[in-house]
Amino acid sequence: MENTASSIPSKMKAWVYSEHGKPVDVLKLDLNYDVPQLKEDQVLIKVVAAALNPVDFKRMLGMFIHSDSPLPSVPGYDVAGVVLKVGSQVRTLKEGDEVYGNINEKGLDRPKRSGTLAEYTVAEENLLALKPKNLGFIEAAAIPLAIGTAYEGRQKTALSAGKSILVLGGAGGVGTMVIQLAKHVFGASKVAATSSSAKLELLKSLGADLAIDYTKDNFEDLPEKFDVIYDAVGQSERAVKAIKEGGKVVTIEPVGELAEPAFRFILTSSGAMLETLNPFLENGKVKPVIDPRGTFAFSQIPQAFSYLETGRVTGKIVIHPIP
Repeated sequence: MENTASSIPSKMKAWVYSEHGKPVDVLKLDLNYDVPQLKEDQVLIKVVAAALNPVDFKRMLGMFIHSDSPLPSVPGYDVAGVVLKVGSQVRTLKEGDEVYGNINEKGLDRPKRSGTLAEYTVAEENLLALKPKNLGFIEAAAIPLAIGTAYEGRQKTALSAGKSILVLGGAGGVGTMVIQLAKHVFGASKVAATSSSAKLELLKSLGADLAIDYTKDNFEDLPEKFDVIYDAVGQSERAVKAIKEGGKVVTIEPVGELAEPAFRFILTSSGAMLETLNPFLENGKVKPVIDPRGTFAFSQIPQAFSYLETGRVTGKIVIHPIP
């Protein structure tokens, strides 16, 4: 294993932006970018697959400039890969382990400048988990940020067995995970979700009892009200009209005014959360959802971001293979 670590190059291929703007304009492929330095509590990962998230292009647009890291920056949060080297304080992970995770504990609080859209990245040991045995790297890369956001939202709304939930944006990366966790892990009595007409069957296949076509029906006009509304699309003003008295509306949209009693949160990631959910991934109760367009090659990352920016992605976009 020493040979593996000693053969790690000092430079790598990485997608980098040095100014703010649309990804297709500011992202540049750097063939000679520095491999990130390893801290004592971190591991160096050979990236096999990485997933895109809306936060990536919103950062590139400069929406979080006051809490962001200085430029230049390599985007990317989600990773699935192989541990190549471990820091001196790493106790559990070892070289050769196949891991996955979100490399940023606080997504908008000075995230790492060396993200996952590169040949190598680093992450603290406590942000990673062993990859579920039944999933490939592509599937595993699609999971961490979305499932973490779904899981933490459930904690903050106290969703539990017997309660009903409405998921706004049920076909997106987070929405697909909220539906599955609510139905198959936390025992919600009823799961409703919104999507466009073409994605209603997907919602049902994930566990939605009621699939609402937002192009035809206004969910707030339904006679039924819900204990919890998970807003993944920024519609809290409408959502509060569909909540039961004493219910909770949570949104993950990081900007804009909120209507009472809705509240927002920003994900705090952890490997322990992934380890808690690994059994549900390994027994197939919870499955990653990857857009029908499949994966994009490393060379196509600007095009992948352009597709993500349309807001029409089903589940997640994954980048694979990484050189």
